[in-house]
Amino acid sequence: MTDSDSYSGSDNGMYVRAGAAAHGPYSLDIGPKRAGWDYSALRVLDLPPGGSHTLAAGDSEWIVLPLSGGCTVHVDGESFELLGRESVFSAVTDFAYVPRDAHAQIASGAGGRFALAGARCERRLPARYGPAPEVPVELRGTGNCSRQVNNFAAAAPAGGGKAGGSFECDRLIAVEVLTPGGNWSSYPPHKHDEHHPGAESELEEIYYFETEGEGGFGYHRVSPSRPGGTDVLAEVRTGDAVLIPDGWHGPSIAAPGHTLYYLNVMAGPGAGDGREWLIRDHPDHGWIRDTWPSQPVDPRLPLYGTGPQEQQR
Repeated sequence: MTDSDSYSGSDNGMYVRAGAAAHGPYSLDIGPKRAGWDYSALRVLDLPPGGSHTLAAGDSEWIVLPLSGGCTVHVDGESFELLGRESVFSAVTDFAYVPRDAHAQIASGAGGRFALAGARCERRLPARYGPAPEVPVELRGTGNCSRQVNNFAAAAPAGGGKAGGSFECDRLIAVEVLTPGGNWSSYPPHKHDEHHPGAESELEEIYYFETEGEGGFGYHRVSPSRPGGTDVLAEVRTGDAVLIPDGWHGPSIAAPGHTLYYLNVMAGPGAGDGREWLIRDHPDHGWIRDTWPSQPVDPRLPLYGTGPQEQQR
């Protein structure tokens, strides 16, 4: 273990326990001011049966993503019916894009929970619907590093490919990751806290977690990439979040018997020009990628019916 991998015992508020950032109708409300950065935001909206909520987009673009249940999103004279899903462990979901400077009405007849992934941006793109069957699904890694990535608003991968870039945003990058029980994801540890053209992009990131089954839990690690940088070792459960302004993040570890879900929301100055997601692997652990071609993908994946599939190693 290197010095950068040893945990100092203080997370400086970067680990947000479920309920600790609740505000009004939101069970989680993290914006740039709360996080101490400039771009990325995430809210989790809880609506009772027949409930509705008005979202004032302000200077940010937003994606309404059902976590459980469905809803109707009224914005810019359009109405988008989101069928949603029973839970994040049951299916890929459809979603809706809300542009900056818009007012959106979110209504749910049966009630549900909805993630609002946001990013401060400059361009005002049109309001749009994202169909579930068009969400690219990636099976990343092999062996006990196998995980499923739902690339509903991913950045186009370096060198092209099908695993992202299919849904246009200005700065927002967002994906879902599902890790079968006992597996490691966000591994090898990687970072994107500096701008190096063609090699690394500067992005602020939020991890929002849910765990499957009663008593489910996982672990998440962020180790410093610079003196005094982000240092987190957290046991995570449904509703928890980890903020990553900098640092090597990973692994995210799913406890055996409990699938671990996380929603990644990213944005930053490096996302405005092509929304690049360029990462640098931890130099002590990047070698693990070289072992993946010799191992099969975990047979439990994909976890459910998916859209276009691609495997990346």
